[in-house]
Amino acid sequence: MANGEWDPGTAEGLSRRTALVTGGNGGLGYQAALRLAVHGWRVLVGSRDAGRGAAAVAAIRALVPGASAGVVGVDLADLSSVRAAASGLVRDDVELDLLVNNAGVMAVPSRRLTAQGLELQIGTNHFGHFALTGLLMPLLLRRAGSRVVTVTSVAHRWGRLDLADLHCRRRYSPWRAYGASKLANAVFTVELGRRLALTGAGTLSIGAHPGIAATNLGTAGPMLGGRSLFAAPTAWGMRRVGQSPVAGCGPILRAATDPDAVGGSCYGPQGMAELRGEPGPVSFRRLACAERLGQGLWSESERLTGVTYPF
Repeated sequence: MANGEWDPGTAEGLSRRTALVTGGNGGLGYQAALRLAVHGWRVLVGSRDAGRGAAAVAAIRALVPGASAGVVGVDLADLSSVRAAASGLVRDDVELDLLVNNAGVMAVPSRRLTAQGLELQIGTNHFGHFALTGLLMPLLLRRAGSRVVTVTSVAHRWGRLDLADLHCRRRYSPWRAYGASKLANAVFTVELGRRLALTGAGTLSIGAHPGIAATNLGTAGPMLGGRSLFAAPTAWGMRRVGQSPVAGCGPILRAATDPDAVGGSCYGPQGMAELRGEPGPVSFRRLACAERLGQGLWSESERLTGVTYPF
């Protein structure tokens, strides 16, 4: 392990398995899918853009001769797309060992909504993944040692979750909404881990965050709806401070393959303020582990997505 990287080959017996990585067509998701493919995993690239998904798969196959890779079309901002994608995987009886909930949007300048009328950032980052995970849970539960890795952020440390106003109807700010969505990712990771443990299931729920990684996330969200005054400064700051996408995906890969990982835990960079460095265990903030908040968010997620879990 060097320069923030984690070698998936470190974990013996975890090759020749199947992983679905949402947002696998670029950034951290692409790097995670590529590294898993190098070590013999079958990778399914989740992408809302068919062309970009196909390009990512072609790149993986070019870099890893003989790699087994495919595209799963899924738009996390549209629950009908999530249901269609999950239905296809269940229908095909896919042997799914790993789900990486990675796709996301950050700092959208003005309040926007998903196809179902949810605030876009929490709707994409949390509710879309909550629904996808629940719909794919029957596939995961039947695979020994399966895992759900949900990508959160250091932003979860300052995020706030108002269960009475999850969609920012009263007040919206780009970073407040992003922090709330990333806290929701953390709360979901812990609550899912708690529920899986109570059932005695072998599936683990684990969190990961990349610190600051120099990907296009810093510009894609701020540029939604046109030009944004803080898109360029955000991108500049991420390039100056952030680690590479290869290093940034290290915590994701470690959460996915570390044989010592436990449910409800989190991995992130080990450097100052968890912004960069070698991947290793980190702690969620205390609020993310609050059982009352976990149960409340879970109930709202079931109500708003119409998805219930099989336990």
